[in-house]
Parts: sequence; C-alpha cells; structure tokens
Amino acid sequence: QVQLVESGGGLVQAGGSLRLSCAASGRTFSTYAVGWFRQAPGKEREFVAAVNWSGGSADYADSMKGRFTISRDNAKNTVYLQMNSLKPEDTAVYYCAADRSGAYGSRYHWSYDYWGQGTQVTVSS
Repeated sequence: QVQLVESGGGLVQAGGSLRLSCAASGRTFSTYAVGWFRQAPGKEREFVAAVNWSGGSADYADSMKGRFTISRDNAKNTVYLQMNSLKPEDTAVYYCAADRSGAYGSRYHWSYDYWGQGTQVTVSS
C-alpha cells in the first residue's frame, strides 16, 4: 500500500512559479511510475506530466511542455512538479498518482493505482 501526500500549492500571480511535491510512504514507491493530473471546477481531470520509476523517462501534456518539469528523488520517496510561467488557466486542484507498473508514466488516469488528496493551485491574472 502506498499513501501519497501533495504539497506546495498556493496562490501565485501569472508568470510566477510553484513547485509541487508528492511525498509517498511505502518501500516500493521507487519502483512505481508517477503522474500528475489536475482538475479545474466543472472540467474533467486532465493529464499534466508523468515520470517512470527511475526518472529517466518523462512525458508532458502539450500545453505544459517547456513550462513544467517533473522529477523524482527516490531516496526521499518524493516526486516534484516544477511549474514556471504559470497562467490563470493553470488554476486547478493538482493530484499525484502512482502506478505499480513503473516502466513508463501513463497519460491515462485509469492506469494509476494510488492517488493523493490534491493541492490547490490558483493563478491570478
């Protein structure tokens, strides 16, 4: 069993940056792929970025490429999402999720086995 806790959300002005963290419990977390998703009010959950178990392979939604960076520190059981050049449309609750099939990070939420509770990101214009 893995428990995930997101942190680092908050209120930031457009053009600013935030770094989200996803801290995990469980000795096997380092073998899991991890994804970040987001959900804005009235909208469906949306893929943001994902990383495989080693951190050697990452994938991003097109609108996040060049602005967001996903990374992980398996010694700390933590995955990060560095978000730069934030826009008001990035406002959402951000969730991290872990997939026991760690070979690559999937874009599809149904691939993931464990979810965190989410952290709110609000970008003001």
